[in-house]
Amino acid sequence: MSEDSPLIRSLRTAVAAAPTDVPLRLHLAELLLNEGRADAAVAELAVALQHVPGDDQARQLMVRAVGAPQQAAPPAERSAPERSAPEQSTVGQPPGSRGRFDWRAAEQQVQDVVPPRFVETPARADGADDPGDAEAWDVERPGGVRLADVGGMQDVKDRLEAAFLAPLRNPELRRLYGKSLRGGLLLYGPPGCGKTFIARAIAGELGAAFLSVSVNDVLDMWIGNSERNMHEIFQTARRQAPCVVFLDELDALGGKRSRSAHGGMRNTVNQLLTELDGIDSAANEGVFVLAATNVPWDVDNALRRPGRLDRTLLVLPPDAPARESILRYHLRERPVENVDLARLAKATDGLSGADLAHLCEAAAERALLDSARTGTVRLIGMKDLLGAAKEISPSTDPWFASARNVAMFANEGGMYDDLIAYLKKRRKL
Repeated sequence: MSEDSPLIRSLRTAVAAAPTDVPLRLHLAELLLNEGRADAAVAELAVALQHVPGDDQARQLMVRAVGAPQQAAPPAERSAPERSAPEQSTVGQPPGSRGRFDWRAAEQQVQDVVPPRFVETPARADGADDPGDAEAWDVERPGGVRLADVGGMQDVKDRLEAAFLAPLRNPELRRLYGKSLRGGLLLYGPPGCGKTFIARAIAGELGAAFLSVSVNDVLDMWIGNSERNMHEIFQTARRQAPCVVFLDELDALGGKRSRSAHGGMRNTVNQLLTELDGIDSAANEGVFVLAATNVPWDVDNALRRPGRLDRTLLVLPPDAPARESILRYHLRERPVENVDLARLAKATDGLSGADLAHLCEAAAERALLDSARTGTVRLIGMKDLLGAAKEISPSTDPWFASARNVAMFANEGGMYDDLIAYLKKRRKL
């Protein structure tokens, strides 16, 4: 190895001080190449290509470095094979390819310095993990979440059991009574009341995979891509069956076509209708469709027809047992003392699950600020929680104000009878 010149020593010092300075490292590599020190140049260029894999100057210098002859040894030490080194640069290349750069040889030479550009997983013999079958959508297995984990809400659980779960658990009775599994379930109600959590719990009850779909997963700016995305989602669910497909914010994915000024959005709704129907009677076997929306009155009417999302379930703000469970969950890892959950649940009537989470956060903030102000750390108590509860207005009130008008004047076919009963019970109608 030749001794570094003063200029190269200075450049090495500068590169060590700024290892991400690619132009500086390339300049050093070029000087090394000019001195015939190809091995040293390859090492520097390999590091540079890690930072800028597509840089033309770095690639060209690498071509020179890999194909260049090494610095000549003194005549007395030169052996016969070394004298033919220039000819060896084309070993392994096809005849007539002299002068062409051998990328495979270059990769082998720098493989210990530069990580591989592509990593391939060996395919199984049965072809089950063929890359062409790779899923583009994340499929979860929420087996640890069951309906028993949903605090309170017994009316919701009973309706789910009767309309959805019992027929699935009893195939013999289902066949006896001719009960069809076609159709899906639409969860609606004010925001922050646990519709998504209930959907995950249903998947857990069924022992099924869970595929959550939002508008961002489907809509695309290019014509035809949104419909293709919708089709691929359902194809993934069919391959992963049994699988629960959860369409979140259905009003965005399946809004009324009569109100849509954009043809692409109408085509997306049409594709969703096609997927819900299935190409034939067995196409969607083992695929259970759940959907959630805060504004069911904005959902296209065709999605509500028999065989599609023909069953509805109103998910209301949590009842007292559910509020106790939610409060206990959000306070479980916080320093609390003498918290009366029953009293606190009574004081938070009408709050959604999201409101209750915010209440616990606000109470913790009160105790934290008080501890910082006094210099004495104290625990979170009922005073903090009740004080926070007085400052929080139910986030569901605006929703009920809108829903009240719909329930009164647009209750076609009794779809909102449950909502009307609740509003009357709460004396809001």
